[in-house]
Amino acid sequence: MKVSLTTRFRFEASHRLEHLPASHPCHNLHGHSYEVGVEVSGEVDEATGFLIDYSDLARIAGPVVRQLDHKHLNDVEGLDITSSEHIARWLWVRIKEKLPILSKITIYETGDCSCEYSGE
Repeated sequence: MKVSLTTRFRFEASHRLEHLPASHPCHNLHGHSYEVGVEVSGEVDEATGFLIDYSDLARIAGPVVRQLDHKHLNDVEGLDITSSEHIARWLWVRIKEKLPILSKITIYETGDCSCEYSGE
């Protein structure tokens, strides 16, 4: 049986989209209460009844997401553009190497706006 599971994490961070014109509101320093969905997909292990234990998923992905909590994202190494799209890819690269069954990262920048990233 093939399934997808998602665990959500939250982090608070500030950033500026410095590459945008000064007239754009996101060029200014501002912050978000981000929510991150980490989705994995694959076959359920018949012996355990799980694809992966939710606690293992949190143990693997949580420390990576926490690297962004209460940070100024423009100062995070490897995050040259701090848009939701680039944050999703930054997380993907770091989580995928530890979690091969990773299938999607979703970044909720606000309650109404999100970005989904599933690799290149």
